[in-house]
Amino acid sequence: MIEMRLRVADLAETSFAVSPLQEAVFSLWVWRAPGRQAFHLPWRRASAAAWRECDVEVLDALVSPRRWVPDFLTPRAETPLTEFATELAIVRATPAQRVADGLLATYDGAPLPAVLRGRPDAVLSRIVAALSGYWQACLEPWWPRIRAVLEADIVYRSRQLALGGARALFADLDSRVRWADGVLYVDLLHDRHHVIDIDGRGLPLVPSLFCRGAITYISADEPPQITYPARGRANVWQTSDVASDAAVADLLGAPRARLLILLDRPASTTELAHRLVVSPSAVSQHLRVLRAAGLLSKARSGRSVLYLRSPLGDQLVGRRRS
Repeated sequence: MIEMRLRVADLAETSFAVSPLQEAVFSLWVWRAPGRQAFHLPWRRASAAAWRECDVEVLDALVSPRRWVPDFLTPRAETPLTEFATELAIVRATPAQRVADGLLATYDGAPLPAVLRGRPDAVLSRIVAALSGYWQACLEPWWPRIRAVLEADIVYRSRQLALGGARALFADLDSRVRWADGVLYVDLLHDRHHVIDIDGRGLPLVPSLFCRGAITYISADEPPQITYPARGRANVWQTSDVASDAAVADLLGAPRARLLILLDRPASTTELAHRLVVSPSAVSQHLRVLRAAGLLSKARSGRSVLYLRSPLGDQLVGRRRS
């Protein structure tokens, strides 16, 4: 169990961030245990040839038998949108002693694989090179789609925080997270009990495509951060058609009806085009019409413009369920 104690000022410093390096590191779980998140199998199959060209020996060793990964590989996200190269430069500058301690903590008493033994600076150099190659081969081609899902989640959570405060935000973040009387409880590390005072340091909340539940660092000495499963992550690789209500399709046309049904959560033009297997320009035209009719709203998150059904759109799509 982890207790994070937040004062009012700490709540004001709670923020959201996207971390491409974190996604690269956590995606290694899909290669080690593909059945645990089977919805990632389409990406795994599509990336299998590229994976085999990577430094698989060291990448595989970064996930311990407990499925932990070293804390120093996921530096705290200090800005809402971070570049992979910037984060990797932070990892490259990790002191040798922290590398050694971090690897030992990750394996938690189990023997280190041979590839992670030796001089920490040499081990770190190989890790950094392996992650760089892996990112370019297996993650970067898919990053616009992944980022769209993560940014859509942030828009949704930001609205929750604005409308319902911390209680509403944390109640829906993940089943492992609960909020009570100024303390945020994370049901993790069942064999340990950490108490962390946020103490003005802020609390970044980082959505992830690849984590199964809310997680934080192994060590209580790391700066506070919570990574949680992003909404819509199970649909990120989906390309199948979306069934539309016949009456709504008669009113709007089938393409616009399908778009309206998909937009029960925020999504970008790029993500919608992928889901519907059409061009982004075609999606943009339909979105403009739906928004002009008052059926959609939009919000900007970083580089993306995200669309979401308006209350009127919800009523139209939901009329058959009432």
